[in-house]
Amino acid sequence: MPQPPDMDILEIDPSRKQDRKEFLNLPFRIYKDTPQWVPLMESDARLMLDTKKHPYYQHSQAAFFLAHDDGSTIGRLAVLDNHWGNQHNHTSEGFFYLFECENNLEAARGLFEAGCRWAREQGLTVLTGPHGFTQLDGGGMLVKGFEHRASFGMLYNLSYYPALIEAIGFAGTEDIVSGYLAASTAFPERVHRLSALVQQRRGLHIARFRNRRDLRAIIPWLKELYNGALGTNSGGVPLNDGDVKGIADQMLWFADPRLIKIVMKDDLPVGFLFAYPDISAALQRTGGRLLPTGWFHLWRELKRTRWININGAGIVEQYRGLGGTAILFSEMQKSVLEGGYLYADLVQIGMENDKMQRELEELGIDFYKMHRLYQRTP
Repeated sequence: MPQPPDMDILEIDPSRKQDRKEFLNLPFRIYKDTPQWVPLMESDARLMLDTKKHPYYQHSQAAFFLAHDDGSTIGRLAVLDNHWGNQHNHTSEGFFYLFECENNLEAARGLFEAGCRWAREQGLTVLTGPHGFTQLDGGGMLVKGFEHRASFGMLYNLSYYPALIEAIGFAGTEDIVSGYLAASTAFPERVHRLSALVQQRRGLHIARFRNRRDLRAIIPWLKELYNGALGTNSGGVPLNDGDVKGIADQMLWFADPRLIKIVMKDDLPVGFLFAYPDISAALQRTGGRLLPTGWFHLWRELKRTRWININGAGIVEQYRGLGGTAILFSEMQKSVLEGGYLYADLVQIGMENDKMQRELEELGIDFYKMHRLYQRTP
């Protein structure tokens, strides 16, 4: 379908300052009247376009597109060719990410036509998203929970976005939910008893950390621990060294050491629970910028926030079904109480994990947000 005469779709050069500025600034205009939107940390957003510094570009490539209408930027899109993931899964799948657009079907259509053309040129046979540069980036398009503020690092979009991409041929393939737990929620004492019993019978214990110096000691374990617990799932992508550095940087920047729990078998880590104080309110105040004074707002929010984000939990395969999840559930609730927090956001649990979802609902978790992955052939 031909584009309207004033509509231009351009592939940008992310090394050009003006191109980067246009791409990165668009969300601030689209969401200027949306109090639930939380910007990415500016340094993280800029890094995604930095082909020399982001570890993703050591093995993969991406293309970035802008939609202009009568001289104004009204849409953007990134399309990713993740060689690392495709090699691991024996697939030829591309991802789309960082899609933002005014409620303009022709702009959305033009962006995805350009993105699909680029994907075909790379030999990709399917396009899925929103899906980020690493397994640690927030994924999926928000389809439920628009009235709630986004958690740190998670995607937010306006309610018309799903209709836009469905109108150009995308269909939903997977739903991902996020849950809410209040400290005041009645939590079954039997879960704590079962956790203690399993630890005693299996010779397990919980490693706890007092400060960031202690946290540094677990960084060498992260890749093997995460990959053993999650990264070998169907369609999953193992962490590489660059991904681990990203986790380590986040952990050392934002972690409350009391919220990082490692399940140990003797001296070997076999499970983990990662939770972080939610700094979304500070990012809203600073626009995601650390300088010149943003770092102070972030530091203050770390001290006063009453929310935590639980955004990583897993246990290696040999301990699943043996009560290992009870340990994680028990430590999850303890993290909220011991840290003096009032609320926890359990970030992005795949709906295909029916058993875990039912167990969490029985613990009082309210699944109040839903993101959806979409797919089409390019």
